[in-house]
Amino acid sequence: MKVILASTSPRRKELLKQIFPVFSVVSPSAEEAETGDPKTLAVENAVKKGRSVREECDVLLSCDTVVALDGKIYGKPKDDFDAVKMLTELSGKTHSVVSGVYLKINGKEVSFYEESFVKMKKMTHQEIVDYIRTYRPLDKAGAYGIQDETVVEGYEGEYENIVGLPIAKTRRAIERNL
Repeated sequence: MKVILASTSPRRKELLKQIFPVFSVVSPSAEEAETGDPKTLAVENAVKKGRSVREECDVLLSCDTVVALDGKIYGKPKDDFDAVKMLTELSGKTHSVVSGVYLKINGKEVSFYEESFVKMKKMTHQEIVDYIRTYRPLDKAGAYGIQDETVVEGYEGEYENIVGLPIAKTRRAIERNL
């Protein structure tokens, strides 16, 4: 069975190994939208990414993760200053993490989302700067990674969804459609 992950995220690669030990990675060529309803946005971006891959396969998976607070979307920071701004705004608050998933299984398209909630620690400006210098979270939505275990106070929902791929729901969708 030929499986393709349409993502270059190292976190998604590791997570997908829980379902498929062997798969190919293809970098999607889609332009991601950055505004809109978080659930719709995450799914639409995942679909765009998946449909941008033209290789033939049995299973194709793409995903997009969106961090949102009070209707504002927090994508990947442009630079360290943007990361500081994001983490300052998220500090001490609970926000939503939505992952949109697109699957193409034997020609059939399936898409869905999973939502989790993350409570950030209250951080000083210096703690935020130190976190960014140490963990370099510029490739992560919201400018943080839950796996870093330093900025998150707690969460509700699937941990893997917050990392970047809702494994449980994805596994069920694959099993239903294979």
